Amino acid sequence: MLVMARDLRLAVRHWDQVLQPLIFFVIVTTLFPLAISPALDELRKISPGVLWVAAMLASLLALESLFRPDVEDGTMEQWVLSGQPLSLLLLAKTATHWLLTGLPLVLMAPIVGTALGMPQSVWPVLAGTLALGTGSLSVLGAIGAALTVSVRRGSVLLALLVLPLEMPVLIFGARAVDLAMHGEAVAGPLNLLAALLLFFVSLGPFAMAAAMRISVES
Repeated sequence: MLVMARDLRLAVRHWDQVLQPLIFFVIVTTLFPLAISPALDELRKISPGVLWVAAMLASLLALESLFRPDVEDGTMEQWVLSGQPLSLLLLAKTATHWLLTGLPLVLMAPIVGTALGMPQSVWPVLAGTLALGTGSLSVLGAIGAALTVSVRRGSVLLALLVLPLEMPVLIFGARAVDLAMHGEAVAGPLNLLAALLLFFVSLGPFAMAAAMRISVES
C-alpha cells in the first residue's frame, strides 16, 4: 500500500503524463469516423476492434516510465537488496499503473463507443472486457518494462516484446464485445479473459522480479 500511495502522489505531480494514454485513446477512436465514414452502420461493425486496438496501444505509452525513474534514482536497487519480496513491490507498482491508465480507459470507452455507433446495451460488456483485459495488458507490459528498463530508448523493443503476447487478450476482448452487439452469449470470451488475468497475476510478479534483478545487476 505504501508503494501505491507513493506512486499515486508522484502521478498527481506529473498529471500530464497520466493523461497522455487517455488522450491518445480518445484521439485515435474519434479519428475513425473522419477517415472511414460517418455512417453509424459501418462504424458499428468495426467499433469493437477499434476500441480494443486503441486501448492496447494506449496502455503501451506509459510502460517505459513504469520502472525507469526508480532504477535511475537508485530506489529499485535498494528494493532488490532490501530482502523484501520484490515481486509484491513490483505488483503494487503495476496495480497503480492500471489505476492510472487502465481504469480511465474502462470509464471512457463506453462514451467513445457511442461515437462509433455502439449501443448502450453493450456498455457493461465493453467495460467488463476492458477491465479484465487492461489488467492483463498491465502485467504483460510490466514484464516487458522490467526486461528493457536498462536499455536506452527501449520503447520500440518493449513494444516488440509485449504486443505479440497481448494478441489473445485483444482477440477475446473484441470478440466478446462483438458477440454482445449481436445479442449472443459472451460467457466464453469473458471467462477466457478472466482466466488469462488470473494466470498473469499469479505468475507475472515472479517474472517481473527475475527480469528486474537481471536488469539491475547488468
